[in-house]
Order: sequence, then C-alpha cells, then structure tokens
Amino acid sequence: MLAGLGFGMVIVFMALIMSKRASAVVALIAVPIAVAVCAGFGGQVGGMIMKGVVTLAPIAVVLLFAVLYFGVMIDAGLFDPMVRKVVEAVGGDPRKVAIGTALVAILVSLDGDGATTALVTITAFLPIYRRLGMNPLILATLLGAANSIINIAPWGGPMPRVASVLRVEINDLFLPLIPAMIIGCVGVLVLAWYLGGKELRRLGVVTELTPSDGFGGLRDEAADLARPKLFWPNLIITLAVIAAAVMHILPMPVIFMIGLVIALALNYPQIGVQRLRIAAHGANVLPIILLVFAAAVFTGILDGTGMVKAMGASFVDIVPPSMGRHLALITAVASGPLTFVMSNDAYYFGIVPVLAEAASHYGVSPVEIGRACLLGQNIHALSPLVAAVYLVAGMLDVDVGAMQRFGLKWAAALAALLVVAAVLTGAVPFSASGRPLPHVQGSSIEQ
Repeated sequence: MLAGLGFGMVIVFMALIMSKRASAVVALIAVPIAVAVCAGFGGQVGGMIMKGVVTLAPIAVVLLFAVLYFGVMIDAGLFDPMVRKVVEAVGGDPRKVAIGTALVAILVSLDGDGATTALVTITAFLPIYRRLGMNPLILATLLGAANSIINIAPWGGPMPRVASVLRVEINDLFLPLIPAMIIGCVGVLVLAWYLGGKELRRLGVVTELTPSDGFGGLRDEAADLARPKLFWPNLIITLAVIAAAVMHILPMPVIFMIGLVIALALNYPQIGVQRLRIAAHGANVLPIILLVFAAAVFTGILDGTGMVKAMGASFVDIVPPSMGRHLALITAVASGPLTFVMSNDAYYFGIVPVLAEAASHYGVSPVEIGRACLLGQNIHALSPLVAAVYLVAGMLDVDVGAMQRFGLKWAAALAALLVVAAVLTGAVPFSASGRPLPHVQGSSIEQ
C-alpha cells in the first residue's frame, strides 16, 4: 500500500514537471501533501514538513551565502585578471585558444551560474573563433564540459538537490569528489588540446591576431563594480574560505556567512551598493533556496509516512542480489543517460531517493549513492531539457542538434572518466558489503 502510494506520488510529480504542467516548487509541495492527506496522514503532515524544513535549513544557508559570496567576487573582478591573461596569451594558435576556452570556463563556472559562464566565455572567445575560422561547436563542447564538472560543487544546482533529498551533509558529498573533479578538469583540458590540435592542423596559426580581437567587451557593463586594487585581498579571502571549508574549521554555513560579510565590507562599504549587489545575485539563488525548502516538504512526507522505506523494499525484491552490491556503480553509470531524458528535479527528487533506499539494503550508504548520481552531468548538459543549451546555441548561432551530435560522445567520455576517477579515489564504491545498513529515518542517515 505505502509503496504503491510512494511510486504513484513520484510518477505524478515527474509527469507534472516533465510535461511542464507545474513548476518543480509547486509539484514538490502540492503532490506529497495531497497524497499524504488522501492516505490518512492529514493530521501529521505539519510535523513531517517542519521536520524536513529544520533538517534542510543548513543546506539552504550554505547555498544562499556561497552563491552571494562568489557573486560578489565576480563583481569585484577577482577572476578578471586571470581571464584576461588567458585570452591575451592564446594568440592566433587554435590549440591555445581551445585550452584557453576550457580554462576560462572552469574559472568562471565557480560563480555557480551556467548563464554567467556562457555569457563570459562566449563573449571573450567567440570573436577569436570567428577570426580564426574555428568551429564554434568546439567552444560549446568545452564550455558545457567545464561548467558541468565545476557545477558539481555545493553552490551549483545538483548537489543541493541531492543533499536535500537524501538529508546528508554537503561536505560528505563534496569533499570526496574533489579528486575526481580535478581529474575531470584535466580531462577537459586534454580534450581542448586534442580538439584544438585538429583545428591547428586544419587552419594553422594566424600570426597577425592581437588581443583586441578577443575579450569582446568582457565585463564592460560591470566595470564600475570592479575592484582591481583589491585583487590580492580578495584572493586571500577566497582561498581562506575554501581552506576553512575543506579543513572543517567551522561549519560550512558559518564559513560562507563570515566570508560574505568580509567581501561586502571590503569591496562595497556603502550600504546602498551592498543592498544592490545582494539584490542582483538574489535572483540566482532564490530559485535554488525555494527548491531546497520545497524538497523538505517532499522528503519530509516521503520519510514520515514510511513510503520511501516501503518503495526501497519493493525495489530490492526485483534487484538480483549479485547486482545489489554494485548499485553505487550502476547509479553512477546510469546517471548520465537518465538526466539526459529527464530534468534534474525529476531525477534527483523522484529517482534518487528510491535508489538510495534500495541500495541501503546491500550496504551502500545514501551519501555514496548521492555522489554517484552526480557524475553524469556532462551528458545532462546537452539535454534538450536544459535551458542553457538554447542560450549557448543562440549566442553561437548554431543548431542544438549539431551541438548534441558533435559534443555527446565527448560528454560521455568525460562522464566515464569521472566515474572511473570516483571509483579509484574511493568516492564511489565498486562493490559494497552486501549487508543491510541500519535504518534510523527512512532512507536518510540520522542527522
């Protein structure tokens, strides 16, 4: 009974958002409440929801202050000198241009906003690509590859969804994945070297190219916000924030709170300017925060009613025992194709909780499933369900289908590299113990 209700709730939720009949926020809140009331849990719904909200509040705080922090640093121009030097250094060599594209995309992706990464990278490099006659699909491929790997970070979109739906600590998800992400970034640079080399053999080097051919107006609209004299203080603060998070010196929400306060006070001491910068970046962070608290409703009811435990048990019944121990690896491999054909919301909120509960019966922890399900974002980045795909296609004046045909094989290769790296570095287990984990709270680890 409970398993059927749970699967029905997930199916209705996925159908609503994939058919665009409801936004993810509306579906995450309305569907579980309606199902819980119909199932006779009406009197307990409030407590279930509040338990979910209290559990996920720290995740929302991390996202809020992390996105604002990096947004302020982008405004202050922390990454501008690095971006400018890369653009000026590539000259007329197509191989250097491709590698420079990947480097800039990696740097700017730290902002956590895919649209910003696309705007900055394309604005900087598209004039050079056109001047050299390079294939713009290379730019699109490298941009998507770099952004999708860096977007695994806590201030991106996927990890907050995973942390919220599985109720696990962001640090427990993120820190073990850092080596795999670094290897993935190296893979992007190797891909840039290869694709740029093909263009070099086709086009040769344009010796008369000058730096003015590139950097097409990058950040001209925000020149008054730049603080070039504060580059070194901003860099030191950012490195300190990252180091404090990695070393667990303080809880991550506190680290980014302190970091944002220092960044605002240092770069924009005027109260009016601080208010404007917060408002400007609030548009990026608000949808994510709404999703986190909407997910609290969904997961609170899913756990509180016992649905997710029943769903996992029914799923276990159809999984061959020999395969159950490898569910983390299976999840990692399947995450790319699944997120290509469905939205992140449908996958992370609808599929992942069931996988985590089922995997726990074979000794695979929710946090290991959480890491595994993040590794297919390279393929997801080319999904027709992703709005940024159309932004990039429009800016480059190329067809979305052409982008997919050119880039999908490279995206799959990078996703495979991430999976292998995650397994080799221990972030994702190749095989678990096969013994059920102790259950304290549905599919979640006791907080």
